[in-house]
Amino acid sequence: MKFDFNKLKEINDLDFEQIAVWPFEVKTVVVAFVAVISLIGGYYGLVQAKLPILESAQNKEVELKQNYQAKYRIAVNLEAYEGQLAKLREDFSSMLKSLPTSNETPGLLDDITLVGTSAGLTFKLLNWQREIPKEFYSELPIEMEVTGGYHNFGQFASEIAGLPRIVTVHDFEVTQTAKTLTLKVQAKTYRTSMNEQNAMTINKDKGQ
Repeated sequence: MKFDFNKLKEINDLDFEQIAVWPFEVKTVVVAFVAVISLIGGYYGLVQAKLPILESAQNKEVELKQNYQAKYRIAVNLEAYEGQLAKLREDFSSMLKSLPTSNETPGLLDDITLVGTSAGLTFKLLNWQREIPKEFYSELPIEMEVTGGYHNFGQFASEIAGLPRIVTVHDFEVTQTAKTLTLKVQAKTYRTSMNEQNAMTINKDKGQ
């Protein structure tokens, strides 16, 4: 059917009570106009108010996908993570065993004295200093003054590092008097702030 635009000129003279006899061209334009108005009204009345909800849902979808991917990677590597955790617990337990307990700290002086005399040194001073609390451990400084030769000092430092308990040496000061060298040094050992109950719990978890 050919669309006759001339028929549209009659639109102002049409009677709304005679819609059935309107020309096809007029009916088409009116229907198109009503459809456009309905779409615009529906958009602003229904769709526009839902857009923020849609955007929020889309953002939530992205977030959930990212969380899923992160958890999936963890799940895939769970066995490796468990192995790493077991290794960390083992290393931590080993480090705890290297730190002296309250009952063992006095014996360290005997160990240090034995190491020094075995290296050919003579002790002039060996005293505990005030304990220094830290966040997770405490430092136990030891003031030492010994006499001997350079090689004796080197052997002493090497054997100190080989003790079963962690002992470090700091602030070396070497002076010479006649043919004798005097070494003033501060040694430090460390005691964990973790109580025995926590240590037992770690060992128990490791055993499981």
